[in-house]
Amino acid sequence: MVQLCFFIKVKEKDKEMLKKVCNTLGCGAVYFQHEKRINHAQCYRYTVNTHRDIFGKIIPFFQKYRLNSNSKQRSFRMFCEIAELVRNGAHHTKEGIEQIQQMKKKNEPSYRARVVREIRLLRGNSKQS
Repeated sequence: MVQLCFFIKVKEKDKEMLKKVCNTLGCGAVYFQHEKRINHAQCYRYTVNTHRDIFGKIIPFFQKYRLNSNSKQRSFRMFCEIAELVRNGAHHTKEGIEQIQQMKKKNEPSYRARVVREIRLLRGNSKQS
């Protein structure tokens, strides 16, 4: 099973900006994400995980208002490609899941955002990334 999850993560000091994004888009939620790793700041995360909001609000908004950094724009393009595969039902087949996994794996060095939150094998509950 493939689950789309769009998120933006920022340092604690930028929490209000995430709240504005949430209010502007009218979907998703802002959460505190406790950081346990040494040398990492506490942060907040804006998350949207419904297909209706991802396809109806998130993708159109960020296509209209481009992200500033090249790496974030690349990440968003990859997210859109995977989302389109999901929209077309590719995630219901073994081949589709493999295609999504390969896309994610190929771009992982420059693609830090976790576009595909969780992939489960079609036959069971074991997880793969």
